[in-house]
Amino acid sequence: MMSNQLKPGVYRFSVGADSSGQCLDLFLAGCSDGFSRSIAKRLVNLGGVHLSGRRIRHCSQTVAVGESVEVFVDAQPLEPQPLDDSQLLYRDQCLIVLNKPSGMATQPTPARYKGTIYSELQKLLSDQSRRCVNPSIGMVQRLDRDTSGVMVFSIHSRGHKALTEAFRNHQVDKRYWALVAGRPDEESGAFCSLLAKRRSTNRTVSVERGGKHAETRYKVLQTNDVATLVEVELLTGRTHQIRAHFSEAGLPLLGDTFYGGPDTILGLPVPRQMLHARDLVFDHPATHEPLSFRAPLPDDFCVVLQHLFGDSVELSAL
Repeated sequence: MMSNQLKPGVYRFSVGADSSGQCLDLFLAGCSDGFSRSIAKRLVNLGGVHLSGRRIRHCSQTVAVGESVEVFVDAQPLEPQPLDDSQLLYRDQCLIVLNKPSGMATQPTPARYKGTIYSELQKLLSDQSRRCVNPSIGMVQRLDRDTSGVMVFSIHSRGHKALTEAFRNHQVDKRYWALVAGRPDEESGAFCSLLAKRRSTNRTVSVERGGKHAETRYKVLQTNDVATLVEVELLTGRTHQIRAHFSEAGLPLLGDTFYGGPDTILGLPVPRQMLHARDLVFDHPATHEPLSFRAPLPDDFCVVLQHLFGDSVELSAL
């Protein structure tokens, strides 16, 4: 069952005297026709149920009179997406590099803890280390839920500070591939602006003052009359930077309806925003050895790419 059978949003309930002492899933099942006991169990398992402001992960938790219960529901499947060894590109004592699949949030949200990159890394590292301690995970970068591609995490205190400083000081080479609607006027170019999040729409936009400096470079790899494949180099790492800059240039990402991108192209539905973190190059935070990683293009990106450019695209070379 998909969570979009429940309307996304926040459901709030208060525990009355007649419900005090009930298990959490049973309490929710009695609150609304939308919450069967099985659905309630899955929401608790995901981490979307909060009791008096605290996330609860066990259905056996009992509720008491006067307590508040909040249920956060997003538009994603109730079955959490797993992360496995096939998506690991590199691991040593300090670092782990993975090829993030689209559809997975990088960090926990109010609606889910399980099935995020962070929680899946915790599980993966704990299983492999066979220790009864939580692994140390340093999040030095984030990718949007629907963006795929290469990500690095520090997994030891020796790596946290140095890797964080490398990202902060722009000592990491980050390159993306994006499919955008339309054709740029130039074969290569750059966008430079101050970016800020507009609270009324939750979109990132360029502003005259009060934003953070953002610089995006691009070059055209393939183009036709309706769409263009571009390689993008991020000199800064602002939230939604690529999506906002290309949208403002009249070249929104295919599938990125939030920033005005089309959801179909030449009759083909576009399943998500067509953005892939292709390459990541940096020095190892402990050994200072140069490291370079490339994440292969996912199938959904390749399908749209071949639909647009046909035999002129050598998918085996990508």
